[in-house]
Amino acid sequence: MTSTTSTRICGIAAALLLAGCTSAPTHFYTLAAPAAAAPAIQNSRLYIDVAPVSLPERLARPQLVVRSAGSASSTRVDILEQERWSSPFNNELRDALASGIANRLGAIDVSRSGRPTDQPVYRIAVELREFDAVPGDKVQATYGWTISRSDNGRSSACQLKVAATVTPGIDGLVLGVQRTVADVANGIAANITAFKVNPAAVCQGASPQA
Repeated sequence: MTSTTSTRICGIAAALLLAGCTSAPTHFYTLAAPAAAAPAIQNSRLYIDVAPVSLPERLARPQLVVRSAGSASSTRVDILEQERWSSPFNNELRDALASGIANRLGAIDVSRSGRPTDQPVYRIAVELREFDAVPGDKVQATYGWTISRSDNGRSSACQLKVAATVTPGIDGLVLGVQRTVADVANGIAANITAFKVNPAAVCQGASPQA
């Protein structure tokens, strides 16, 4: 074998090795919904503070966590390394809920604008209790939340089950998660509105926590 032939073979082998080591592209997704029009009346004196969302440890990661499709009783969970949220899932949830609630109420998110010294703040603690995402099938989840006022310690606790059917593919799954998060933002916003008027009001569109 000549030196030139040997060099060519080595070059081809190196190219094949590099091609084999090339990883699949990573896709990033966000729960942030497109900006909606501001409410006609801004509640400039309504302040909210959404705490970091509590969720099962297996979900507190940037990778999408899904249940295997094809069997409603499947116990296999897949962690999709190439399909990721733009930040850990708990952070995505917190940001999406905070912006969604603020937009629906025309409220001010104190985590972005600073905490007022002369106005009550509605503190919102959210827990994702159950979450099931099946590509090409459905997304369903159970959220619980507690709303409390900073000035008097009164609180309201509610729970909401949400679900959405999804189209095939990860894009369809992410849109399904977005829709369920929007439903939760609607529920929390309605709860704040009722709680602001009457601290004894029952949960609006949701169930009281047991």
